[in-house]
Amino acid sequence: MAVATPPASQSPNWWMYSTFGLSGILIVLGITSYLQSRQLERLLQKEKQRAQQLKYHVKKRGEKIIKMEKNPDLINSRDFNLDYLRMRMAEEVFHFEIVNQIKSKIRENITIALRPKQVEQGALGIASKSGRQISEIFDVAYKTEEHGATRVLFRVGVRMVKLPTQPTSVTINQLLDCIETFLSPSQEHDTWQPTIQGRLAYVRWDQKAKPTPLLIIEQTQEGTNVTFRTQRAMSPPLSGASRK
Repeated sequence: MAVATPPASQSPNWWMYSTFGLSGILIVLGITSYLQSRQLERLLQKEKQRAQQLKYHVKKRGEKIIKMEKNPDLINSRDFNLDYLRMRMAEEVFHFEIVNQIKSKIRENITIALRPKQVEQGALGIASKSGRQISEIFDVAYKTEEHGATRVLFRVGVRMVKLPTQPTSVTINQLLDCIETFLSPSQEHDTWQPTIQGRLAYVRWDQKAKPTPLLIIEQTQEGTNVTFRTQRAMSPPLSGASRK
């Protein structure tokens, strides 16, 4: 009687298919890795180009600033000073130093001017109800080099009427808000309207001041029937006054 022979083993075919499948996966992974590496190389090249361009612009800007600072024909030019100021105020450290210097001088000079004088006190020590004209100008200085000479960058003029209805500290804070917002490099305050002691104020560059630029902070007589509240919290914001 014939005996049936068992079928041949399928093990060799299974190993062959597994080898082909694994090879295919490795090829796909290799192609994917190659494409990703090429993409990363292109991104790296773009970042290097951007870094080189930024370095070039910073170098050119620094050379221009140094050239402007050393040119005696431009140092006394009002237009030069304003252009120089616009470029330097975009630098965070320079902006911080200038704004802090202005704040310090406002606290030092304007606070004294706002204090009531003895001749304006009543017999019982009560301040006069009439407003008092305040007009003060001070310099804002800087050093062109670490050990260089100190030069006047621009001047700040404050023109206002001191009203006895508001504490001096609040008025000083409003002046500081005006300065900080006006000199802010951001464009978020294009529609900002400053106020001092509940009255509208204007902050502008005096177009007639030469050769040294003059920044004017002037309080007007407008808005006397409107009460304004400064939005000054624990940390000084860059926004102006707003209505209650």
